Amino acid sequence: MHSPSSPIAPSLDVRCVEGADLQARLDDVARLRIAVFRDWPYLYAGDMDYERRYLAAYAASPDSVFVLAFDGAQVVGASTGLPLADDDDAFQQPFRACGEDVARVFYFGESVLLPGYRGCGVGHAFFDRREAHARGLGRFASTAFAAVEREPADPRRPAGHRGHDAFWSGRGYVRRPELRMRLGWDEIGQGACDHTLTFWTRPVNGASASDEAPR
Repeated sequence: MHSPSSPIAPSLDVRCVEGADLQARLDDVARLRIAVFRDWPYLYAGDMDYERRYLAAYAASPDSVFVLAFDGAQVVGASTGLPLADDDDAFQQPFRACGEDVARVFYFGESVLLPGYRGCGVGHAFFDRREAHARGLGRFASTAFAAVEREPADPRRPAGHRGHDAFWSGRGYVRRPELRMRLGWDEIGQGACDHTLTFWTRPVNGASASDEAPR
């Protein structure tokens, strides 16, 4: 098991939520997505109606999972996952086009965490728990997620912005440029726009770079 580079803050409780308990947390996840994805690189001008439509697949799937970070009673972070076969066709189509079996892929929707709680190991905990959930279901060959593509010269990119590619690679994920999808959402200052997202994948039983490093 991967060891986080820094321990989770003592005030935080990170735990998995499934089944009926997941249904009760849909609005918590929606609010976090709206708050966090408003920033670069998503620039998402979110609304609860869109969120409820997006999260409907997670609510309907018997094998979906939310991993939530609590500071007391407040949900300050969330990550999600479900079998790719239970998600919308737009997420499945890139895999089908490449001849991959969507029934063997477990999809990670997002990891969102309020700024004041970053840098204390929660990101690793989100991946650890979702990967363990996928392994525990016993029928998946890989886990996957998708990240939005932005032009390097986009003037809206914040100065000094650092992406997450090194973090994802360190966990053993590989960027798959042949697996791309188009997804629309309302962008701040732009309105409705289509965006390109590229998938990253990792074998369910694969070792991350950090797993293989001496301790």
